[in-house]
Formats: sequence, C-alpha cells, structure tokens
Amino acid sequence: MVALSTVTASNERIASTFPHGLVAVFVGGTSGVGEYTVKTLARYAVMPKVYIIGRSQEAADRIVNECKQLNPDGTFQFIKADVSLLKNVDDVCRQLKSKETKINILFESQGSMGFAKKTSEGLPLAASLVMHSRLRFILNLLPLLQNADNLRRVVSVQAATFEGPIDVNNIMAQGFSLHKTRDQVASVQTLLLEAAARRAPSVSFVHTVPGIVKGGISRDAEGLAMYILIGISRVLLEPLLQTPPAECGERHVYAATSAMYPPGYGDGATTTAAAGGVALDRALVSTARGSNGQTGSGVYSVAQNLESASSRVEQLLAGFRKDGTAEKVWDFIMEDFKRITETETVV
Repeated sequence: MVALSTVTASNERIASTFPHGLVAVFVGGTSGVGEYTVKTLARYAVMPKVYIIGRSQEAADRIVNECKQLNPDGTFQFIKADVSLLKNVDDVCRQLKSKETKINILFESQGSMGFAKKTSEGLPLAASLVMHSRLRFILNLLPLLQNADNLRRVVSVQAATFEGPIDVNNIMAQGFSLHKTRDQVASVQTLLLEAAARRAPSVSFVHTVPGIVKGGISRDAEGLAMYILIGISRVLLEPLLQTPPAECGERHVYAATSAMYPPGYGDGATTTAAAGGVALDRALVSTARGSNGQTGSGVYSVAQNLESASSRVEQLLAGFRKDGTAEKVWDFIMEDFKRITETETVV
C-alpha cells in the first residue's frame, strides 16, 4: 500500500517538478472522482490550465469557482457536452485542439449505471461511456499528449484490478450481473489502454479503481432492484467503506503525476527529467509493475491503495493477448467507430 502521507508528500512536489502551466483535461469532472481530483490538482499545480468536460453547467460553475479560490493564477474552463455520443466527443476534441498544442493529463471518469439505456447512436449507455467514449478521447488527443515536453499521462477511473473473463460474443456485457459486468468491462478497459500505449509509448496509462465514493454515477439507474441495491449501499456500506473525497482526490492526483507509473519507452517525443512524473522516494515506494507483469511497462492496473494488480490479473490479461481476445475487443470498438462516425480514425 502507498501510504497517504507518501501520496501527499509527492503531490506537494508537483509545483517544483513541473513547469508552470500544466494542461489537464477532465472528462466527467463535474462530480465524484473527477471533481475531487480537479480540486486537488488546483491546490498543487502552478498556474494550471484545466478543462472540465461534463453535462451540468450548475455543477461546473461551482467547481470552477472553488478551483479559482484554491488557485487564483490557474485557468479553469468548462466545456458542456454529453460525451456518451461519439459525435460530441469529436466536437469537444476539436475545441481542445483549437485551444491547445499539448496536453499533460487526460483524466477520464465518465460513467453511468443506466444499464438499460441506449444512446441515440445505438450504443448501450453504461458500457459505451467506459469503452467507446474513453477510447475516442484518448485516440483523438494522443497527438497533444505526445507533444507535451514533460508529463504525459492518461488516467481512466473504472474497476482496475478486478479484471475478469470476457465473453467475446457480448463484449458490451449486456444482461450480465453487476459483478460480471464490472469484471468484464475492467478487462476491456485495460486491454484498450494497452492498445493505445502501443500507439503512443511515450505516454503512460493508468487504470484505477476509487473504491466507494460519493458521486453522480447512479443518476441514470433504473428499476426497483437497482434502486434497492443503491439504497442498501448508501445506508449500510458507504458510511463504513467510503473513501473520503479528500483522500480520493489526493490518490488520483498521485496516479496522474507520480513517477511510480512512467511511460514504457520513448517514441521520439521531447523528453525532460519530469516526463515520468514526480520523482519517487525510493525508501518508501518503487516503480509500479505494469499490466503485463513488467516493471515500468507504461500501462498500469492500480488498486485503491495504488498498488499494482495481482499475478492473477496479469495472467488473465496475458491469456487475452495470446488467444486473440484483445484483438477482437479492439476490432469490435473500431467497427462501432466506423459505423457511427464513418471512420475509425480520429478528428
């Protein structure tokens, strides 16, 4: 476990490690983990430029005002968009590319428990937010991440370390139990990050799991059974097991900035000493083991305590790479991209 004191000590070195003006994009940043992490980064970074992507103007106005109070020299902008739609993802990315030439952090936490809903593009809402929306943002913004001359990091908040079996005949996990859905979608998320890393090896990719946190992911939930489950969780589990917002924010800023999770290797991009992140106190922590079992591989499945996934997960993912499941997952998402946007390439 990475102690919270180690986490905060690392975060306090952000200002002295990176140059002024880190550029960060938070997708799903108007509630929950995204909100907590935005506000924590605002406390530590010097003159950051932060874009918050979400649906709620009211929540965004509140968060932007709080961030400006925490960091008057920072720039905090809201882009309103329903990112369950790929056409909106592309539009947001066009806006970002018109404003920036580089991005240091892409932080994605968009999600939904609307398992019975579909988007107007014909995709299941809950699964597509994690699979299609997140990958589309990554691929669209990889050139800007690769342009950064120091930190280059993608963080995807989902169910890291819970990776499980994948039904290649039902990749979107439709009709599965919550437990089975979580495990399959976690595997798909890690495999997609690995595929992205092969295209941009100078960028590091961190898949996290926040534990139980207070947020807005249940707003789209439907059905009596789901409401009962959420109610039981709020009454019995959350008071005992919930991760405090402040700790959640600290740990996710660490995941986004620490050299514990470096890129796998260079691809010709300009590199500085800070490219891997805030330097580690080697007496306390060491470079993380990647999802392929190799230290510092560039893709990381990280538990709530910020430690790497178990050997079970590594072996499971290795099996997916060997038997062609990883390739099938990628091809499935690319086919949907082509069907909906008429291209599997990006804006």
